[in-house]
Amino acid sequence: MKVSTIANELNSLAYHGRGIIIGKSADGTKAVTAYFIMGRSGNSRNRVFVAEGDAMRTKAYDESKMIDPHLIIYYPVRVLGNKTIVTNGDQTDTIYDLMDKQMTFEQALRTREFEDDAPNFTPRISGIIRREKDDMNFAMSILKSAEGDDRSCERFTYAYSNPIAGRAKFIHTYNGDGNPLPSFEGEPKTLELPNVDIDALTDLIWTNLNEDNKVSLFVRYIDIATGETETRIVNKNI
Repeated sequence: MKVSTIANELNSLAYHGRGIIIGKSADGTKAVTAYFIMGRSGNSRNRVFVAEGDAMRTKAYDESKMIDPHLIIYYPVRVLGNKTIVTNGDQTDTIYDLMDKQMTFEQALRTREFEDDAPNFTPRISGIIRREKDDMNFAMSILKSAEGDDRSCERFTYAYSNPIAGRAKFIHTYNGDGNPLPSFEGEPKTLELPNVDIDALTDLIWTNLNEDNKVSLFVRYIDIATGETETRIVNKNI
């Protein structure tokens, strides 16, 4: 299995779109997650991340320049008991609401498809972290059109039990720039998680995202034993 550094992986593309990283810290004590957004259009770039309790939402940086909030404004992060949900769209609410009604992560996402932004049909990427019995497990999902055909939806879920310390999985929406944008392909990528504090990791990710296209970044450390969290948010628009 190929293991990449965060710097090398983020520098491999100028445009990842939106990305989710989930893993276990090198010392094995924390669940680690990060979510970033990038943008090419003025509407996509006109955003910031805003903390709202233990959740996080997107917000227009300049309300007067917001053209269409559809697919732009949503909650990327919500917490349900011992579960932290991270996604690139309003399917965060779908997962939260249906899991609260005893459905599974995968069952909740069967009610959703890729985004309706032809011709890209942007994949919906989602992740969930569970703290259980002094350990963690997590899952990732991608819902994508089949070869760009919006009549067909492909659904993939990847589950990770007792994940290896110092490793993370990384999934993102696009395999680079283009028109239409090419969707992510294959399994989530494996990254090395360095043994650093949350500020150093936040800086590492932010620094290595393409300067022209990066918009916002969210990083959270969750203490596996206690559930206590540390969160960092970085916005290009400040």
